[in-house]
Formats: sequence, structure tokens, C-alpha cells
Amino acid sequence: MDTQSAGQTAQVSPDSPQIRVLSQYLKELSFRNQLAGVSADAYDTPPQLDMGVEVKSRPVGANNEAWEADLCINLAARRGETAMFSANVVYSGLFQFVNLQPEAIEPTLWIECPRLLFPFARQHLAEVTREGGYPPVMINPIDFTPLYYEELRHRREQGERPLEASGF
Repeated sequence: MDTQSAGQTAQVSPDSPQIRVLSQYLKELSFRNQLAGVSADAYDTPPQLDMGVEVKSRPVGANNEAWEADLCINLAARRGETAMFSANVVYSGLFQFVNLQPEAIEPTLWIECPRLLFPFARQHLAEVTREGGYPPVMINPIDFTPLYYEELRHRREQGERPLEASGF
């Protein structure tokens, strides 16, 4: 058995599939505070949170040498019928895939790329809600695999082809 000390990194075969994060960035952030200026006791009980998550992707460059993935998270907080706040974030990354089979690009874009982006989007949502006068919203980790398969099912029902077959 070959073991490495804690300071050494594992050697990656040049032929193994790799995801390179070329850049990541906040593309869009909005926060609407419907209860701004209301007394602090209005925040005593936790609100009901409704959340929506969407992943989008597109090729970038003349030869599709990179891909942009957008992780979109929308929150709406209510207390009873009273809207408290809404927040929307689009956190994006530019990715390059090395030694990845064409059929693996789409699942990687919809599962692995948003998984890498999620902690940063979550942090922005926590900060903006805290700055809005509320306790920071801490979203539990998201498993993007079921979201991807739901998207595939929806596209099949609509008669659309998968990403790799559609010429992307």
C-alpha cells in the first residue's frame, strides 16, 4: 500500500478526466426587504422560506473550449400572509473539461459544476439576509443529481434532445 504524508498531493494521471475552474463570479444579486424599518420583535419567529433552484449552462468560445454554468437560487420569506423578504442570486463559473467523454459533459455541468458553486452562492444569500436585518439564511447542501434527472425527464417529455446530441 502506497501512503503519502499529509503535505503531499496525489498525482493525477494526465489521461484522467478533470474539471478546471477558470473563473467564478457573482452574476446577479437582488434583495427586497418588504419589512424594512419594522420593529425587531417582528423577527422573533422564523419565517416560512420558499426556495427555487435552477441550473443553466452554455458553451463559451469559438470552439466551445469552455462552459459557463449558472446556479440560480431564489428565496421568498413569509410570516403568515406577510411577505418579509425575497432574495435572488445567480452565481456562475467558467469551466473547462479535460479528458471528459462527450456524454459526461452534460451531467458534469448540471451536477458537479453547481456543487462547486453552491457554497459561494449560499454565502452571498446568508450575508445579504443578515445585512437586511434578519438572521442569516443558511441553506442546507443541495443534491443536484435529482434536479438533473428531473430536467432530463422534462426534456424527454417535450421531445428535446440531450445536450451532447443537440450540437452543443
